[in-house]
Amino acid sequence: ISPSWETCLPLKMYIITFVTGLPANLLAFYAFIQKFRQKPTPIDILLLNLTISDLIFLIFLPFKMKEAADGLQWNLPKFLCPLSGFIFYTTIYNSTFFLMGVSVERYLGVAFPIKYKLHRRPLYAVIASVIFWLFSLSHISIVYIMEYHNSTDSDGMFPTPVPQNICYENFTNEQLKVLLPVRLELCLVLFCIPFLICSFCYINFVRILCKLPHISRRRRQRAIGLSLGTLVVFVLCFGPYNVSHVVGFATDSSPYWRNIALIFSTFNACLDPFIFYFSSSAVRKALRRLFANLLGRLKVPTYSQTDKDLELNPNEGSAV
Repeated sequence: ISPSWETCLPLKMYIITFVTGLPANLLAFYAFIQKFRQKPTPIDILLLNLTISDLIFLIFLPFKMKEAADGLQWNLPKFLCPLSGFIFYTTIYNSTFFLMGVSVERYLGVAFPIKYKLHRRPLYAVIASVIFWLFSLSHISIVYIMEYHNSTDSDGMFPTPVPQNICYENFTNEQLKVLLPVRLELCLVLFCIPFLICSFCYINFVRILCKLPHISRRRRQRAIGLSLGTLVVFVLCFGPYNVSHVVGFATDSSPYWRNIALIFSTFNACLDPFIFYFSSSAVRKALRRLFANLLGRLKVPTYSQTDKDLELNPNEGSAV
């Protein structure tokens, strides 16, 4: 990979993610806040936390954009390097937990409808959300540990310092001895387990819905869209980056293509709103209201407006 391509590609992808993901997640955030004023359900709480996680990610994304624009050199204040990395990776792995939580909630709702309805409490979703946040934050603390752990190699007479203008890259051998096993654990615990649980829940979720005779075609389509969308996010967004953890552990090095794999993880902030659409009626209603307002400002008649015009002008309508 040429140096110019290696810096231009992340910058372009970060800009696309920021421009598309920020308004979509703000719309979802508005929809969930409106829903909270009424009666939130467990899935609303999980999706709100996922939205907040995505928004935090997008707020800190300009730091990565600046780094890419400077040729992967860190020219910002030094304390922002571990802070931005900590937020960046925490929100990425937060998504795997909250997507897993949504899949479990959907599966329990169709597999055990009566029992689940009796025991369904928003408080359980709040507790699960707190656990997810704490679990992600504790695991990603490795970013701060690496910042201050043996920044020079001491295996010989000539120590090799890590360049000070490189952020969370070019690790020493001593740092890699600590970092690579932690990355493997991140892959197994924060990616593989949530992915397996999601796969089990959504495969059975769709299977059960397809067997129910009274389920409408539109609801089946939404269920399939939700399932496929979530699994695509796991495979496309989180898969390459976590594969790099396994490769790095097997080769005792940090793969050169790891930064390229990390780019795919940023797309999660763009794809999550599609999952919100299939998962939440509040988001669908907010989106419909938004389009209705836009069409109203553009003076484009909606179907409801056309029907009213025909009712007010019956002769005109019958002459057509």
